Amino acid sequence: MKQRSQSLTAIIAWCLYDWASASFSIIVTTFIFATYFTTSVAENHVIGTYQWANAVALAGVMIAILSPLFGSIADYSGHHKRWLLFFTLICVVSTALLWFAYPNKSSIRLMLICLVIGSIGFELALVFYNSFLPHLVQKKYLGRISGWGWGTGYIGGIVALSIALFVFVKGSPWLDRQTAEQVRICGPFVAVWYVIFSLPLFFLVPDLVISKRPLISAVKLGCGELWHTVKTLPQEKNIFIYLIAHMIYTDGLNTLFAFGGIYAAGTYGLTFEEVLMFGITMNIAAGIGALFLGWVDDVLGSKPTVILSLLGITCMGVLILFLHDKYIFWIVALFACLFVGPIQSASRTMMVGLIDGKHNTTEMFGLYSLSGRVTSFVGPWLLGLATITFQSQRAGIATILVFFVVGAVALLPVRVGRSAPPPLPFEEHVA
Repeated sequence: MKQRSQSLTAIIAWCLYDWASASFSIIVTTFIFATYFTTSVAENHVIGTYQWANAVALAGVMIAILSPLFGSIADYSGHHKRWLLFFTLICVVSTALLWFAYPNKSSIRLMLICLVIGSIGFELALVFYNSFLPHLVQKKYLGRISGWGWGTGYIGGIVALSIALFVFVKGSPWLDRQTAEQVRICGPFVAVWYVIFSLPLFFLVPDLVISKRPLISAVKLGCGELWHTVKTLPQEKNIFIYLIAHMIYTDGLNTLFAFGGIYAAGTYGLTFEEVLMFGITMNIAAGIGALFLGWVDDVLGSKPTVILSLLGITCMGVLILFLHDKYIFWIVALFACLFVGPIQSASRTMMVGLIDGKHNTTEMFGLYSLSGRVTSFVGPWLLGLATITFQSQRAGIATILVFFVVGAVALLPVRVGRSAPPPLPFEEHVA
């Protein structure tokens, strides 16, 4: 009974880190600060969008280079919690500094630097965070636990964004709106939120037990192992094909996250506050999908779950292309987002199944992160090209659906085993 209780406690603590970190992605990179930069800090919308996009691209390149490298080093040096704490603090400090991002052009450099460094810290922390998953429970439980993590993250993002919107952006009569304090305070708020809800992981989840080497030795061995893995990866056909497929459909998801609000505002005329409400409801739907369809992962397997979810979001996307009423669009978009969480959750589970003890976990999750970033510029570029060519946002959004279909087809040759899903240890009933 004590062991079951400890297992449940560790799982809850692990999931809470997703709750904590989601505040950064939804408030800083997606909604509030991204909009604030282009409307109040940059010279104009066009230049601001260009500058923000360049910063996101730079961060993506750095993440693509560093994530597999640090993952490989950690597999030899150990101290996964220390690495996780280090990159978490990088993100937290960068976010807190956004309090000094005043609504004028003098804050451009500060905001872009905070965005780049914060994004690097955020993504590299997730490399180490993901590496704990296969050590929390047995393989046959991974689908639902991964789903719980993603679902918890979506709910945490919803709560954080709701507080930021209703307490600070729309409320807060005590804050000076002339200097945009109601927006700037969201930076320190995210930093505090991130710290508080990430603490349970550091206290309640056991660190990974591996042979530890001095840092210099770990760097040499990690770099050598990473180079060997990259060279021999094409021979690991299952993992190689999966990473290619993951690269394709994740590019579509990242583009959808980056431009979904822009599409809603430009094509359907949603106001700034409506876009924020749109973001909250979309995250609710994605969270519900991740929480409940994690069980589908355990029953059908991670590969069918990803493929079915990609087909589901594609069908909803086709409908969205032909809708004109913003409220019907909103409803269909909710159904589309039900499939977002399962795609992300089952993708992580599938990676764990493919590693299956034959590779260094953190290094492979570094390559997993790399596959989700290495072509992150392609989706936005194609969307922008289609939008300009056809003078239509609908044409631009249509390009995203291609990534989902091609990604689903690319997954078909991947082989990953599964086993029947018994109840979790703390769910068993004593007769």
